[in-house]
Amino acid sequence: MIACVDVQHDDLHHSAKAALVLAARWTDSAPTWQSVVEVQEVAPYEPGRFFLRELPCLLKVLATSSNVPEVIVVDGYVWLDREQRPGLGAKLFESLGEICPVIGVAKSRFHDAPGTDVFRGNSHQPLIVSSTGIDEAIAAECVKSMHGPFRVPTLLRIVDQLARGITGMGKA
Repeated sequence: MIACVDVQHDDLHHSAKAALVLAARWTDSAPTWQSVVEVQEVAPYEPGRFFLRELPCLLKVLATSSNVPEVIVVDGYVWLDREQRPGLGAKLFESLGEICPVIGVAKSRFHDAPGTDVFRGNSHQPLIVSSTGIDEAIAAECVKSMHGPFRVPTLLRIVDQLARGITGMGKA
């Protein structure tokens, strides 16, 4: 089972929505299961310490599923620099006891954070894929193989829309 997760913050109310979609295969066009949770009292944004506000939300939404994922895909980076300063993906991997690989998919560059450029669709702008618990080249191929003709794969678009409160993107 592949778990894709995302968080959308409401800074005005210091809250967030965390979303989870599960799929059986990388090429699936729709989730087999999905969940959204509201999280109150999230930490404020701190550059380079994004995990402080995102990680509690991700752990809460992951706990809604009885399925143990084989891999988790997060919106963001696993490592923040070449010295492997942990980012959201690495912190999630650590929090889960390092038993489930985590793949980070970022839409924009963060300083000198490492990652493999993945070009999808007709886009000339890459997704930046990083990973822990799974070889980065394999992780990049998995992301490249995901369903959808556009830069952002369908399942990642669906989980993003769910976190934003937009429904009707995928099947429950």
